[in-house]
Amino acid sequence: DKQRVIGYQNQLPWHLPNDLKHVKQLTTGNTLVMGRKTFNSIGKPLPNRRNVVLTNQASFHHEGVDVINSLDEIKELSGHVFIFGGQTLFEAMIDQVDDMYITVIDGKFQGDTFFPPYTFENWEVESSV
Repeated sequence: DKQRVIGYQNQLPWHLPNDLKHVKQLTTGNTLVMGRKTFNSIGKPLPNRRNVVLTNQASFHHEGVDVINSLDEIKELSGHVFIFGGQTLFEAMIDQVDDMYITVIDGKFQGDTFFPPYTFENWEVESSV
């Protein structure tokens, strides 16, 4: 939303089927990097994508998921890599990405997880719906 809410109690605070469809179209065939809490909120690897989880928990394993333990390992991933959340990973990577795909919802939602502050000042907006 306009307050940069991206989550509440480890869930999305909204359900937008068209946005989920758009995310699927963008990310299918590519690599998703997400934190462990984000992965746990999804509950399973997203199909037809390489799912990579960044965690410092040595015991974390899940079938269909590649595990990395440092931000530096993200740079070693090949192909088109999408930073998929959550808040900590977005904060760490926002100044290192080439493109951002952002959905801003016209509404106000209760949240406990937020996208980092940003401006479009140094970005070129390619499309807006």
